[in-house]
Amino acid sequence: MFERLFGYFSKDLAMDLGTANTLIYLKGKGIVLNEPSVVAINQDTHQVIAVGHEARNIIGRHGQRIVTIRPLKDGVIADFEVTSVMIKSFLAKVLRRRQLVRPKLVVAVPTGITSVEKRAVIEAAEQAGARQIHLVEEPMAAAIGAGLPIDQPFGNMVVDIGGGTTEVAVISMFAVAYSESVRVAGDEANEAILRYVQRERQMIISEILAEHVKMKIGTAAPLDLPETMEITGKEILTGIPKTFTVTDEEIREAIKEPILSIVEAVKRALEKTPPDLAADIHEKGFWLAGGGALIRGLDKLLNQCTSLKVNIADDPLTAVVRGAGEVIDHLEHYRQVFIN
Repeated sequence: MFERLFGYFSKDLAMDLGTANTLIYLKGKGIVLNEPSVVAINQDTHQVIAVGHEARNIIGRHGQRIVTIRPLKDGVIADFEVTSVMIKSFLAKVLRRRQLVRPKLVVAVPTGITSVEKRAVIEAAEQAGARQIHLVEEPMAAAIGAGLPIDQPFGNMVVDIGGGTTEVAVISMFAVAYSESVRVAGDEANEAILRYVQRERQMIISEILAEHVKMKIGTAAPLDLPETMEITGKEILTGIPKTFTVTDEEIREAIKEPILSIVEAVKRALEKTPPDLAADIHEKGFWLAGGGALIRGLDKLLNQCTSLKVNIADDPLTAVVRGAGEVIDHLEHYRQVFIN
């Protein structure tokens, strides 16, 4: 009776707990939160100063007493206490006056997550107020979000490129036939740009600026027309701020290594996929999801390297949380996709 009562009053949720961003889907409402996975803390008092957008906005602009923390690394919890605070803050924003009603929660997690990491996610969600937690693999959620027929005896291949991990999976009949998680994704590309600018230009720029450059002129394949971008950094030798210009060719060279790691992960998946499912992928191609899918020319490069059709999911940034939302909306139908 109490379970039914809680179910009547609660607002069930789905969450994409990402290294870079956390997205929350509210049953009946759709996506209601999309914020950076960042927390700002006063080191002296251990008080939380800001979470999400507010915390990200003060990165690099605060005094020594305040530290900004990204509590997830490579798609998993690196700082349990801070993650719990962050989830609790995000749930409070979404639930508002319904804090007393504990919701069911579906959380998308990386493929190959360990039992210790699973326990950390579940405990953080429980401490944040969730009543019942189900875990689903990110590429499975991405496939559902992309509208693929995962319940059919047909091979569906998804490449979900997030902030901390790239997840490659082949899915058929609610099950993952092959999966691989490589800890190379958007963050690694940002760091590659930082290292390139330091090495080749003798300049220091922020990680936020590196990410902005990646999204603005970063490409995986040559463009028809060259592009440039003016950015401001600090000279290594003098410490003096200076504005300089970078080209799309430079940024493409900078992110070449992480991009090739993603390509190799895709090729490994194709090599290890059973023949019948591989034939299905040959017929329909495979799908890209996650923020990394927005890097221009990545679909073209993957097509050149595999000779397969490469599809980009609608709104790839939200594909995982939309898929997790579909699971919470139709819990009984998708019960088979939960991680034990």
